[in-house]
Amino acid sequence: MSKVDPIIELHPWLALPSGKALLDWEQDQIDRLVADIFGFHAVQLGLPELDGLRANRMPHQWRLLDGSYHPSDLSMNAAALYCDFGALPYPNHSLDLVVLPHALELAHDPHAVLREVERVLVPEGRVVIIGFNPYSLWGLWQGLGRWGVESATVLPQGEFISYWRLRDWLRLLNLDVESGCFGCYRPMMPTDRAWGRLKWLERAGARWWPVLGAVYCVVAVKRVRGLRLIGKVKRTRVASSAAPAVVAQRHVQQDQIG
Repeated sequence: MSKVDPIIELHPWLALPSGKALLDWEQDQIDRLVADIFGFHAVQLGLPELDGLRANRMPHQWRLLDGSYHPSDLSMNAAALYCDFGALPYPNHSLDLVVLPHALELAHDPHAVLREVERVLVPEGRVVIIGFNPYSLWGLWQGLGRWGVESATVLPQGEFISYWRLRDWLRLLNLDVESGCFGCYRPMMPTDRAWGRLKWLERAGARWWPVLGAVYCVVAVKRVRGLRLIGKVKRTRVASSAAPAVVAQRHVQQDQIG
């Protein structure tokens, strides 16, 4: 799967009312999900505008960026490492938590990224994935942009991966989906005022069309299946020790003859 060059870059889009609301929703969800994930090592891949590890208490945390980001995208107090997400610089089974906010849809090979995540996760380690939902109002608008509607080119034109398709990919890698949620049911608006007027759609969408949110959040855990030994197994029999004998004592009462 190849990356589709975006018509509008992700970073300028995040400054729009829809983008700012998206970041707020994603930050709240990630803070809630990672707060109770314990371990020692955590990594976030991509999207420096979002701090996906601030609510987590692991002592060792890193933020990685790929070639689609420029150092100017980082804030003054942020630090990150640059690498290829398809070849993470960590040994096998070394990370307890990996956060991927929109890293898959902008990746050249999302399958390779997921395989790397599975490789570096420890057994029972967790991955948190955030992505755009193609089956939503935002996804429809993004599709119109691909067909040449200039007014609809307001989303990064990456490869949007559906929630159910992502679940299938995770299942093939022995990553069991633990929880998932959807959000951002309002259509994209050009101004903050117009966006605020449609706030009621968030409650209505969560109740009446929950799986049609513009963005989803998935938490998956790495499972390690049981192993079975194949071949001859040398068995050493241990001789059973004899059980100690128990002698019952009888008290015999002798009659005295006077």
